[in-house]
Amino acid sequence: GHPHLPPPPSPPPGKVPLAKMSGLVLGQRDEPAGHRLSQEEILGSTRLVSQGLEALHSEHQAVLQSLSHTIECLQQGGHEEGLVHEKARQLRRSMENIELGLSEAQVMLALASHLSTVESEKQKLRAQVRRLCQENQWLRDELAGTQQRLQRSEQAVAQLEEEKKHLEFLGQLRQYDEDGHTTEEKEGDATKDSLDDLFPNEEEEDSSNGLSRGQGTQHSGYEIPARLRTLHNLVIQYAAQGRYEVAVPLCKQALEDLERTSGRGHPDVATMLNILALVYRDQNKYKEAAHLLNDALSIRESTLGRDHPAVAATLNNLAVLYGKRGKYKEAEPLCQRALGIREKVLGTDHPDVAKQLNNLALLCQNQGKYEAVERYYRRALAIYEGQLGPDNPNVARTKNNLASCYLKQGKYAEAETLYKEILTRAHVQEFGSVDDDHKPIWMHAEEREEMSKSRHRDGGTPYTEYGGWYKACKVSSPTVNTTLRNLGALYRRQGKLEAAETLEECALRSQKQGTDPISQTKVAELLGEGDVGRSSQEAPGGSVKFEGGEDASVAVEWSGVSLNIAP
Repeated sequence: GHPHLPPPPSPPPGKVPLAKMSGLVLGQRDEPAGHRLSQEEILGSTRLVSQGLEALHSEHQAVLQSLSHTIECLQQGGHEEGLVHEKARQLRRSMENIELGLSEAQVMLALASHLSTVESEKQKLRAQVRRLCQENQWLRDELAGTQQRLQRSEQAVAQLEEEKKHLEFLGQLRQYDEDGHTTEEKEGDATKDSLDDLFPNEEEEDSSNGLSRGQGTQHSGYEIPARLRTLHNLVIQYAAQGRYEVAVPLCKQALEDLERTSGRGHPDVATMLNILALVYRDQNKYKEAAHLLNDALSIRESTLGRDHPAVAATLNNLAVLYGKRGKYKEAEPLCQRALGIREKVLGTDHPDVAKQLNNLALLCQNQGKYEAVERYYRRALAIYEGQLGPDNPNVARTKNNLASCYLKQGKYAEAETLYKEILTRAHVQEFGSVDDDHKPIWMHAEEREEMSKSRHRDGGTPYTEYGGWYKACKVSSPTVNTTLRNLGALYRRQGKLEAAETLEECALRSQKQGTDPISQTKVAELLGEGDVGRSSQEAPGGSVKFEGGEDASVAVEWSGVSLNIAP
């Protein structure tokens, strides 16, 4: 009498029983405990469970439909309705759980897909990082190679610079040696050099140097080695450039070598002592220089004799050194003795005697001994004019020195005469003889002064009357430029302002044309002081220089007027 209930359908072929699916979901495997599933295994199990749940859902759906049909039949018959309703509720709960399981399985599959995408991106990033690391390593290798090439290039450049300096040094040696050989060929026996001209006057004639060296050599037979002459030239060059850190060690090393090979008392050692002393003097290290010069003097006197030109040169250098320190009284007897040796060995009319007279006059002038100063300058002037000719630059310089001495004594007329002689000689040397169409600059200046006083000027005399004079100053010597300024100051003191302006304008033009005149003199101040200017202690300062011998290229500051003597 009971309605027929259809049996629950059996799972279709290929479907997984529920118990097995539960085991898969819970991770119940035959593997030993503690084994962790891999990602692929989890995904495979999840897909399998999902398929089983879908099949189970279909079965439950079919059962639920059958139960619903049974309920409808029971509602008609009224029997066992509660039991069927309970089965339907259980089926519905099972279906809800199944649907939940299906949702969770879909979430896991979606998460697995996302993780797969993330892993793919991660692999891409790792590949990119590997590529960047490779590029970075390649760049590092390239940079290291470039740095090595740069280092090799810098080493090559440094080596080439050293080779260049070495070649320049050898070229200088060769040049100095060639100059020495040329001088030897011209002078014959004059190659036996005395120390008197280790530092020659740059404007001096070679013939006078040769004469000095020749006579000095004949006196003693001492010959300075060519290597010392070459070394001396190098030291001069370095000292002129202010590179004392090179010049001093060069001298000291040569001095040590000479003392070791030749002994302390050899004349070559004295030569090196003298050279080093002059370098020290250029650095204002007077104490060290005086010590070395005294040693050199002692060696030369004991080996060459007291009347040798080399002894005179050392005495002269000591005198200059004392003069730079203001010890004029101590310097004068040394200079007197040097003069006596030069006169004895070279003769009373030799140009080197005139140089010594110039130095002696400087020392006397700074002591106010003007009569002796005039005597020494006049004698030096006579030697220069007689031996070197009236156009030699030493003549104009000595006249300028003598004129400065006249200014110190207030003898303005005598000074003016000398200045005019210098300018006239420069005119003759540059433009030819003096006539009405070609006059020295001082004549133009005085004519302009006369025209100015007589009011006959019409707008000013053209500068072309003496327009070539600034060129003549440049060609002649800085002494001419200084003479223009000195004579202009004299004219200004006499009230001849037009004449003074003419000379000053000419001197200014010569300076603009590239002339580098010797430091400006203090003649204007001397003239303005009147009789006070006769005292050397009260006269303003100026720059004068010793002449000749080994003391070249050193300017000495004195309390007297600027004499503009080339070293």
